[in-house]
Amino acid sequence: MQTRYLPQRVFDGQTMHQNTAVVVENGKIVGLQAPTGDEVVLAGLLAPGYIDIQVNGGGGALFNATPTEAALQQMIKTHSQYGTTAMLPTLITDSVAVMDKAADAIARVIADKLPGIIGVHFEGPHLSVEKRGVHSTDHIRPLTEQEKAIFARDDLGVKVVTLAPENVSCEDIKYLTEVGVKVCLGHTNASYEQTKKALAAGADGFTHLYNAMSPFTSREPGVVGAALEDKNSWCGIIIDGHHVHPAAAQVAFDAKPKGKMILVTDAMSPVGTDATEFELLGHHVTRTGDRLNSQTGQLAGSCLDMAAAVKNTVATTDVSLEEALRMAALYPAEYLGLDNQLGKIAPGYQADLVLLDDELGLSQCIINGNVVHC
Repeated sequence: MQTRYLPQRVFDGQTMHQNTAVVVENGKIVGLQAPTGDEVVLAGLLAPGYIDIQVNGGGGALFNATPTEAALQQMIKTHSQYGTTAMLPTLITDSVAVMDKAADAIARVIADKLPGIIGVHFEGPHLSVEKRGVHSTDHIRPLTEQEKAIFARDDLGVKVVTLAPENVSCEDIKYLTEVGVKVCLGHTNASYEQTKKALAAGADGFTHLYNAMSPFTSREPGVVGAALEDKNSWCGIIIDGHHVHPAAAQVAFDAKPKGKMILVTDAMSPVGTDATEFELLGHHVTRTGDRLNSQTGQLAGSCLDMAAAVKNTVATTDVSLEEALRMAALYPAEYLGLDNQLGKIAPGYQADLVLLDDELGLSQCIINGNVVHC
């Protein structure tokens, strides 16, 4: 069945269009065409669906607490209300047993083609104790054959692993890339030199830039300096008004080549709910407005959603709306190697679409050509 949409504006991932119909059939984009009068008229801006590569929870579900298919279904249902059409559910540092359960759950929903779940992000457990944040010291550990076996699975979709390069050898980073893992550097106190060696070994991403990593100083550029200097790697960034100052965000946007900055949420279970507290691996986390803090005062993930991330980026930095939309869709698709099917409104691409109102709030979300939120 073919559906023709006629929004006020269309952003195809590169260019803004007016008076242009978007034609969808069997979950795919047929093309952008001149209107015929047979279209479903939409008020607002139609853009590619958002891709979030770091989602710990949502709708009351926390992946670490309940590494199940039901939790994954709840997470994508909740985040699709804010424009996320594809995500990497994220498991933070935990036991091998929990990692196994999480991997099995991901494999089952991938096999069942649950719309919106495209892989998994293991944030840890091979991190720096000094930069652990709310990650459990009890579970931070060296990389062993048990974790390697999980990371090497070929039934998990896109695989991302965040690690600290001072605690994982370059040989092991090379191994991970050889078994199809995208290696991100994060929760790390590594030196500039250690970071550069990890990049040379195959790491190509940085998890929540600036946060939980050695800072950029005049005589030791640290992880942040290496991330900003490197032209080939991607950086995730949390634009929620708490994790990164707008000036620091702007420095990163100006320093990195176009296409290398990615908006992420690092969202926790309260997103989409009125919950004011939850338990996170032994930490009691409280919510104040849109800020999450553990009992130790540390930031504990976020209450951010992707629609808010785009809106905040446009409101607090010099980034244009078009570029913010690319940071939320096209650039993560490119990082994950999925830019031949996601991140654009173009012939043959998956019909993952968001309809935004004048305030950049979500009016409608479409995944695989099906309206999942309206």
